[in-house]
Amino acid sequence: MTTPFRLRFPKAQVGRWASRYSYAGEAELIAGPVARGRASGFLTKADFLEIARWKTPRSKSRCARNDPDFVEEVTRLALAGTTSPRLRIEALTLLDGVKWPTASVILHFCHPEPYPILDFRALWSVGREVPKQYDFPFWVAYTSFCRELSRTTGCDMRTLDRALWQYSKEKQNGA
Repeated sequence: MTTPFRLRFPKAQVGRWASRYSYAGEAELIAGPVARGRASGFLTKADFLEIARWKTPRSKSRCARNDPDFVEEVTRLALAGTTSPRLRIEALTLLDGVKWPTASVILHFCHPEPYPILDFRALWSVGREVPKQYDFPFWVAYTSFCRELSRTTGCDMRTLDRALWQYSKEKQNGA
């Protein structure tokens, strides 16, 4: 049996925590690669590399190994070519350097449906440790929890993600 997700702070404080959030390069990411990906329904290799670098610079060399056509095909499938949430997230992990957290960032920013970002900070803020290995059941449970939280608080998924990240940054021991 898995531990359920539970928000560590009152729902009414989502806006407060989100307003304290600041992360370098986010505005440029949204105005550039994210906007282009949303408009076209796929990512170019250059835009994919910018989004992946924003999530984790450590994967830069692995992400750079991807063929530009493969990046476009995989991201087109994940962003516009399927109605299957499982295929969306798992297809993105076919790209070199992309694991579930980076795949979640691509969906979060570029897919028209709301998806949360898998991040150790956000997971801590909802009372969960990072699993030894991500899988679809965990991701879909987290996605459902965040969508419901977004709905009940009246905030969009980006605002919720900012709040979860910021709360952990300020409150998590050793963070």
